[in-house]
Amino acid sequence: MFIVLDGADGVGKSTQVGLLADWLRSLGYQVVTCRDPGSTPLGEAIRGLLLDRHDLHMALKAEMLLYMAARAQMVEEVIHPALAAGKAVVSDRYLLANVVYQGYGGGLDVDTLWEIGRAATGGLGPDLTIVLDVPPEVASARLGSKRDRIEARDRDFHARVRQGFLEEARRSPDQIVVLDSTGTVEQVQQQIQEILRRRGLVRPV
Repeated sequence: MFIVLDGADGVGKSTQVGLLADWLRSLGYQVVTCRDPGSTPLGEAIRGLLLDRHDLHMALKAEMLLYMAARAQMVEEVIHPALAAGKAVVSDRYLLANVVYQGYGGGLDVDTLWEIGRAATGGLGPDLTIVLDVPPEVASARLGSKRDRIEARDRDFHARVRQGFLEEARRSPDQIVVLDSTGTVEQVQQQIQEILRRRGLVRPV
């Protein structure tokens, strides 16, 4: 089982990934968590370039390809081995984020991004992506003042990103589910668990 939690910056993905992994372990699953970009030595080095280097000029296509490279390494080094061993994988972001941020947010062609992404991942997609969604003002307040290179982009960019997630969910309702995550951490986690049960993706091991 391969589950992805995604959404705009500030929606609470990282917290929910940890809680979801704990719940799956309580059901008897062996669980591997990862974050995209990251989770490998190469991926973490690329993550530092992408998010922390405010001084570094980066063309949008170069930015997109760096995300793809980090993901390709994560699939090869982390996700494929975990799935082959019968483990569940829960990822904080995956290919959808690349499509939305550099496509809808940045203006690159969305269909081309999906094609490049399929090549980078060997066609490996999640069983389900749950997009956590909150109003932009809520997400912005959660981020606070210290922001990485992507989070620091303007309001219009983040509005396009949010709309991109919603549009991709409309395009692929069987693969992408949008969840209102304005409730408490516990309420959101319960809703995530219910989605997985309703989709028949979880069972006691």
